Amino acid sequence: MKKETLREQLRRTLRRDLWIAIAPAALLISAAFAVTLYFVKPAPPKKLVIAMSPDEGGFRYYARKYQEALARSGITLELHPTQGSVNNVQLLADDSAGVDVAFVQSGTVGGEKEKVEHIVSLGSLSYVPLWVFYRGEPIDDVAGLKGKRIAVGPAESGTRALALTLLGANAADKAPTELLPLGRDEAIEQLKQGQIDAAFLVAPAESPAIHKLAEVPEVRLLSFARADAYARRFPYLSKLVLPRGVFNLAADIPGQDVVLLAPTANLVARDSLHPALAYLLMRTASEVHGSAGLLDRLGEFPAPRETGFPLSSEARRYYQTGVPFLQRYLPFWAANLVDRLWVMFVPIIAVLVPLGRAVPALFLWRVRRRVFRWYARLKEIELQLEENPDREMLEDMLKRLDETEHAVNGIPTPLSYAENLYFFREHIDVVRRRLVRRLSEVSGSHKELGAQQAG
Repeated sequence: MKKETLREQLRRTLRRDLWIAIAPAALLISAAFAVTLYFVKPAPPKKLVIAMSPDEGGFRYYARKYQEALARSGITLELHPTQGSVNNVQLLADDSAGVDVAFVQSGTVGGEKEKVEHIVSLGSLSYVPLWVFYRGEPIDDVAGLKGKRIAVGPAESGTRALALTLLGANAADKAPTELLPLGRDEAIEQLKQGQIDAAFLVAPAESPAIHKLAEVPEVRLLSFARADAYARRFPYLSKLVLPRGVFNLAADIPGQDVVLLAPTANLVARDSLHPALAYLLMRTASEVHGSAGLLDRLGEFPAPRETGFPLSSEARRYYQTGVPFLQRYLPFWAANLVDRLWVMFVPIIAVLVPLGRAVPALFLWRVRRRVFRWYARLKEIELQLEENPDREMLEDMLKRLDETEHAVNGIPTPLSYAENLYFFREHIDVVRRRLVRRLSEVSGSHKELGAQQAG
């Protein structure tokens, strides 16, 4: 029964020692976890909302492609139709609009800083040339359209923003010039019927509507004679050459090389967009826009071109080093999970490694401490022994030594640390032998003295 009680006491003591050693470590690990969790980005949302104008820059077609690609990674892309790029920028700048990303034509904002504070670029996606179709005598610049009836696109469209910029630079936007806010289809139809004199259209070179309009005999396509000057004045514009016959080789349309000015279609986002989604969108952009077109070379897009918006940090890293390592070999959800866990566990591991050494050392110190604190009594007895004590004092010292040994034998000690207990008992035996020897010497002296006195 007594043995069982000692075992229970040993277990209880060891449990207390373990808790005392582990509790501070657990608190430190919890603190490291909490601090790390505070700085780690939460899991990316499963839904994105993209603002795009169906009649501008081929954005409707691109949006469908993005929907299909993102769906394979478990992300739902919701389309938010708008009136144009200007409207898209407004929605992104509005915290309550619920729009995450948008297709925007370069040059839309015009550098107004307050509108782009929380908007960043993920890159340019393709050229979307400006097509200026007109009726009448040949001209080689938009300056020749002064005084005409011109369709410049809806009020919030990127087409209108670009048209007003070019016409304004040539002082051709004032009366008697008449600027009409017509949509693409309406502008094309009225130009064919001769109801307007010219139309500004922004669309990919592959657009069927552009090909059909180029085939209309009474309609001409403007070739910009001063394209280099425009590209220097407005860095978001590029000079492109549309080769003769590229639309229709059999009919030789167009009948000559045409110099075009082209803004770019750009993917922009709120600066709060989750980094994992930013990388996923740029990977999708590489899939959708990386092939060659009538005006785009293979691999030319996506690219970090001038857009009027600052390039995001994720986009900068993507264009410098490519896809993040984990996303190259793992599905999107798995790469994101591993990335978040890795970031969370690194500081925790940094705490665990030193704690892995400190906790056993603390536990060992607590076990040894129960034995080592008795060394003070042992040392006290040894010091008293050096003071030539009398017989009575020696017997008291021997009694205290026996009490110390009995107390130490009752200390609950795990078997792996029992060597400390046996070492102490050996030291007790050393002191006991000295005491017994001194006691025998004192007893012998007393006997000799008694014999002398008796004689």
